[in-house]
Amino acid sequence: MSPELISILVLVVVFVIATTRSVNMGALAFAAAFGVGTLVADLDADGIFAGFPGDLFVVLVGVTYLFAIARANGTTDWLVHASVRLVRGRVALIPWVMFALTGALTAIGAVSPAAVAIVAPIALSFATRYGISPLLMGTMVVHGAQAGGFSPISIYGSIVNGIVEREKLPGSEVGLFFASLVANLLIAAVLFAVLGGRKLWAQGAVPDGGDADGTGDGGGSSGSGDAKSTGETTGTGTGGVTGTASSPGPTAVAVRPEPGVGGGLGGTVLNPARIATLVALVALVVAVLGFDLDAGLTAVTLAVVLSAAWPDDSRRAVGEIAWSTVLLICGVLTYVGVLEEMGTITWAGEGVGGIGVPLLAAVLLCYIGAIVSAFASSVGIMGALIPLAVPFLAQGEIGAVGMVAALAVSATVVDVSPFSTNGALVLAAAPDVDRDRFFRQLMVYGGIVVAVVPALVWLVLVVPGFG
Repeated sequence: MSPELISILVLVVVFVIATTRSVNMGALAFAAAFGVGTLVADLDADGIFAGFPGDLFVVLVGVTYLFAIARANGTTDWLVHASVRLVRGRVALIPWVMFALTGALTAIGAVSPAAVAIVAPIALSFATRYGISPLLMGTMVVHGAQAGGFSPISIYGSIVNGIVEREKLPGSEVGLFFASLVANLLIAAVLFAVLGGRKLWAQGAVPDGGDADGTGDGGGSSGSGDAKSTGETTGTGTGGVTGTASSPGPTAVAVRPEPGVGGGLGGTVLNPARIATLVALVALVVAVLGFDLDAGLTAVTLAVVLSAAWPDDSRRAVGEIAWSTVLLICGVLTYVGVLEEMGTITWAGEGVGGIGVPLLAAVLLCYIGAIVSAFASSVGIMGALIPLAVPFLAQGEIGAVGMVAALAVSATVVDVSPFSTNGALVLAAAPDVDRDRFFRQLMVYGGIVVAVVPALVWLVLVVPGFG
């Protein structure tokens, strides 16, 4: 058996073990890099660590550190409630507010599961209260997270753009962002139309609609107004409202906020720390997009400034950095570096290109990414697939920008699967539902996405660039 084939089989084993045994894929990849690099590729430690993505490490740590501070001091809680106030009793707008909110959170640097974990509990509680389909609300949250997930300063965007730069491929940060945004927006529109959105529009505003903007407030007053302690207050922020589950019709009545609470968004008001955090998030966007500064170093600097000014709010933020994601990405990309060093990437790319039909090879790569990602880590799949496609793209018959965007969308849009982190979070966050039935709904919907979306993004993003 050739060394290249051994290294590919080890990568498959890493994915299988990570999926079936719940072991961090990054840790497995580091072990695989050590074993394959030493025993198969005859590399020393320096050769193995040559593939360690130091720049992406700083981006992941810096951005998630800044966002952890935003959660710890209640800024994200304020953003949630401020967004809900925009509904003003219009039930049909609630799913779209949740879509936009999770999209905004991931676009400014939140890890996709973190954004879903923040928004899903309050979104699914609204679904119960107003008779909105849990499947509609849950999928709107997940697709919203993916819609913003490839902005130039987001985690996914930074990872994919970093890989593209490392592999010296043509890239378009804005094109990647809009490809994911438009794809998820169109899917959300179809879901809204199919899963009861038209009935919600016909319902109009709920009685006492002026208080609908306080729905988050009323629940928030049940013990979660301040997000300083854990950053998970949205899980309880609406937990007090479960009594309307038996009334699925469109006549649910909004719950009034407690006296003295509604005006303050459930106790979550703007204070100096939250104002400074909002300014820091805006500054990050301006620094990266306007001045082309490094996202990771800028985010770390802003986080340190906030930590120095409000140490009590930020004390636990370091512990809330997405270390598991950092380990996953760094491990997978280090193993990919070993594959590149031993020639496996070139070997595999030539094999894909050897199919003889470039468009067929392209759609197969999209389906591989979608199917594996439905059960494993999306970022891990992207970290492995894009480098594997490099020699294939180097032939010049398939446009690299469109192919990378198609791979990215295919590997992330399937996160609605209940076997993925985001899908599991939505399933866990739904109150007063038949979880077995909801699980089956998510599984069927996830299967439809896996079957349909890769072909569509291939048709739209890859085929026009062929030739």
